[in-house]
Amino acid sequence: MTTTASKMPSAPIVLAVLVAVITAFGALLADFVIPAGAAQHLRNDAWPPHAKFHDAQYIAMSILLGVLALTMLLRRGGASRTRVWTACAILATPWLGLLAAMLFPGTAVHDPEFAGTTIAGLHPQVLLALILLALLTVAAALTARRRD
Repeated sequence: MTTTASKMPSAPIVLAVLVAVITAFGALLADFVIPAGAAQHLRNDAWPPHAKFHDAQYIAMSILLGVLALTMLLRRGGASRTRVWTACAILATPWLGLLAAMLFPGTAVHDPEFAGTTIAGLHPQVLLALILLALLTVAAALTARRRD
């Protein structure tokens, strides 16, 4: 889906690509590369190896899902409605999983020693998940209004 006049990507594609890039690189940067986030995750000496394994699994999954969605969205010939919706569903998966994980017994969105950081009363990861899911919803809704 591109605009016909300029061959520029449409708004739904731009939104979905933005979410795909954040999905592909966000967990890697936040949990492993950026020191403040890494200290709470993969570089946290208090975490047992199995907890670090599952965080690494989440990072790898996010990279794979982000790249898969980018491949669908940036294919030659433009993205069809179905490809945009499928890419949005793929991109929603890790963010919905993050929110759903809070429903399991014994889980917490942060370790107690890192409990102080909130934005608008929400943990930054939760806020990011809600924002990105909202962007994907807008992209899917805009795509539904377009004709292929």
